[in-house]
Amino acid sequence: SSGINAEWPLRPGANDGSRDKLLGGSGAGYQTRETQDQVDQVMGIMRNNIDKVLERDSKIQNLNERSDALQVGANQFLQTGTQLKRKMWWKNVKFMIVIGVVAVIVLGVIIGVIVSQTKKKKDPQ
Repeated sequence: SSGINAEWPLRPGANDGSRDKLLGGSGAGYQTRETQDQVDQVMGIMRNNIDKVLERDSKIQNLNERSDALQVGANQFLQTGTQLKRKMWWKNVKFMIVIGVVAVIVLGVIIGVIVSQTKKKKDPQ
């Protein structure tokens, strides 16, 4: 073993001092290690941010799909409500016509009875 860590170029977190030896001293190695640690930290934050953005995008897509489904349901509800309103209006109109016809018949019968009673009183044969 030559004292140089063969993994350090591949593994950013290797911190056994081999970088210092390779760079020729502890001062330059410390700065390099500190800079590499900062880069690693920034990369970790960026990865975390990217993951959060992707997760948020997924949630937004899900919300959009649910919103579209809700809009379709609302349109169907409106259409069905309008049809039901028309149907009930016609039913009400038909009912009023039947009530009117029955009232006319009842009035006709009452008037007929009154007229026949009056004729009998005037014509006592």
